[in-house]
Amino acid sequence: MVKMHTQMKRKRGLTHNLGHTKLNVPKKKGAKTFASAESANAWAKENKITKFELKSVKKNKRFEIVTS
Repeated sequence: MVKMHTQMKRKRGLTHNLGHTKLNVPKKKGAKTFASAESANAWAKENKITKFELKSVKKNKRFEIVTS
């Protein structure tokens, strides 16, 4: 197998001291957040989500939709 260069390892978030055989390591996506409560409500209405709560994250600067 061809050696993976350091820049590529940094891009994929891999360690430098292991021989990685899998090039496409899937990363977990974070939750969708919004800058204001109005934009979160508009997005929920657009995507037809009716039962949800807004959770404040990042010291009340962002809002996350939590479905219930």
